Amino acid sequence: MNLAAATNENLANISNVLVYSAMAVYTLAFLAHITEWVFGSRSAVGRTAAAITTQAAGAPVTVAVKKAQGGGTAVLERPEVVTRAAPGSRDVPDGPGAAGGSEKGDLYGRIAVSLTVLAWVLHVGCVLTRALSVQRAPWGNMYEFSTTFAMVAVGVYLGLLVAKKNIGWLGLPLVTTVLLDLGLAVSVLYTASDQLVPALHSYWLWIHVSCAIFCGAAMYVAAVSTLFYLFRDSYEAKLAAGQEAGGAWGNVLSRLPSAATLDKFAYRINATIFPLWTFTIIAGAIWAEAAWGRYWGWDPKEVWSFITWVAYACYLHARATAGWKGRKAAYLALLAFACYLFNYYGVNILLSGKHSYAGV
Repeated sequence: MNLAAATNENLANISNVLVYSAMAVYTLAFLAHITEWVFGSRSAVGRTAAAITTQAAGAPVTVAVKKAQGGGTAVLERPEVVTRAAPGSRDVPDGPGAAGGSEKGDLYGRIAVSLTVLAWVLHVGCVLTRALSVQRAPWGNMYEFSTTFAMVAVGVYLGLLVAKKNIGWLGLPLVTTVLLDLGLAVSVLYTASDQLVPALHSYWLWIHVSCAIFCGAAMYVAAVSTLFYLFRDSYEAKLAAGQEAGGAWGNVLSRLPSAATLDKFAYRINATIFPLWTFTIIAGAIWAEAAWGRYWGWDPKEVWSFITWVAYACYLHARATAGWKGRKAAYLALLAFACYLFNYYGVNILLSGKHSYAGV
């Protein structure tokens, strides 16, 4: 590999143009998602979902129905989907989604997804041209890591949509987070396209860091699901207690999947990604031995990677322990993701160590 390879400034400039273009389209997708939720809030189907939730919690309600053509049997406007919860907790149906089943809401939802796909294509182009401009992996500093992380997070979301998973509720928080991440990257973390120090010129850069990025993107999706689980669980508890849970926020919560669905979705992602995070730490240790002559040196990045591993291990263990299921385990999951975020932002900015050579 030619360590002194010159930077292709033309490709680097194209990468910069593409990242701003992607941000512009992500902004349009954000507005479309907002419109999807607004039109959904006007739908009778959203009220029907709240009514079904109340009925599942034990309160008698009247569910909105419609007559089949020709005066046939009355049916629900949308099929009821119930995810079985853990023993002793509630079994309630999933909400109808961000659009609430309304025609306009569904239209804006499709527009939002289409714009997200377009923005993601531009985003991929940004990362690819950045890599080609220096002929190396495009995650050698915080700016590149941030842009690649956001690209992979959106890719995970779109992949789950293609797999027909019920994650339409993730679109708005995801696009919002991506815009914040890219805004921080281009304004505070930006680093001109350049070659890396010799220690980073290794095939382990492709293996170790790419695994860390993918793990973080999956952990992010699980963390959002866990956060929504806490909100939805409180909403269902209020309905079960016969309390009012209306208003704009209550309407949003009524259209989310049930707490049981969100909880299981987050758990499955974290459980699936945990072995890969374990491999990421092992791969980092192997690379450290090749670069610095030791597998482990208690560098801040190494320490916080291990703390993150321990936190997720505690969460997974808590899910297998009857007394720690539900909200307690969810708090552990959010704490674990907070450790991941600090490992990236806090360690890189506030602490110094062998991983600080790339700056921001």
